[in-house]
Amino acid sequence: MQHQSFIQGRVVVDVGCGTGILSIFCAQAGAKRVYAVDASAIAVQAKEVVKANNLAETVIVLHGRVEDVEIDEQVDVIISEWMGYTLLYESMLGSVITARDRWLKHGGLILPCAATLYLAPITHPDRYNDSIDFWRNVYGIDMSAMLPVAKQCAFEEPCVETITGENVLTWPHVVKHVDCYTIQLNELESVSTRYKFQSMMRAPLHGFAFWFDVEFSGPANSSIITPSQSPLIGLSDDDPVDDIPSKKRTNPNEPLVLSTAPEDPPTHWQQTLIYLYDPIEVEQDQIIEGSVTLSQSKENRRFMNIHLQYSSGGRSFVKESVFR
Repeated sequence: MQHQSFIQGRVVVDVGCGTGILSIFCAQAGAKRVYAVDASAIAVQAKEVVKANNLAETVIVLHGRVEDVEIDEQVDVIISEWMGYTLLYESMLGSVITARDRWLKHGGLILPCAATLYLAPITHPDRYNDSIDFWRNVYGIDMSAMLPVAKQCAFEEPCVETITGENVLTWPHVVKHVDCYTIQLNELESVSTRYKFQSMMRAPLHGFAFWFDVEFSGPANSSIITPSQSPLIGLSDDDPVDDIPSKKRTNPNEPLVLSTAPEDPPTHWQQTLIYLYDPIEVEQDQIIEGSVTLSQSKENRRFMNIHLQYSSGGRSFVKESVFR
């Protein structure tokens, strides 16, 4: 609704429309026509929802993949809730790119227009105690023999959980900035970055957290908030540590930002946590550095392989996880 002037009287495509709610919002904002596209059977229900709200003449539900359906006109606006956990897991960004390249007019609008994925080290003693230390004394029985299995079961795969700002040890690092107007499909195959953090407190390092922001702005301001830091390659000992504070919208002329950061109100995306099998005690100002690679699984492109290399206090480790 805050972008109504860009939607009113225009043609819109909703990529992955689901129940059709965003398509209906666009119709309420005065869209001339809305193409609501979804490949799943939910499109059948979306068509009924549209009909029940007397919008069948404005909202056209297309049951099929964006790559396959036909729209016989160029569109002014693309809207899509494409984001997955860790931004890119099971995301529909590839379909948004396809829709953009097939139908979007030059100078058209994409909502959201941009996204930024962040990484930061975390401490989470309660979670570790509940999952692991519990086995050291179960009703007075020493069950420490269960610890290796417990660690494997609890921490082998990425965990989608809600943490708070108190769990975060440092400022976040920008893993990937996505400009929805320019990103290409091949960029989604693999994302790599190096990071260098400086702990703000003395605490056990239990793992790393991913979260993301998405931005909504008009066509002329599609890249107003662009992180100053792109993925870093070849950090040396002289490279500065990551010190990027989260973005805050201080006035209505700035782009609207939906954040899934730990210090912001929780969303259904929560945060994605990669837990270490064994915590590392870090001191205040101690350096934590390494690299992370997110890559599409060859088994299924909607799955994600996460390769995390980290070192601190003279020790180096590697953690491999699969998001499936």
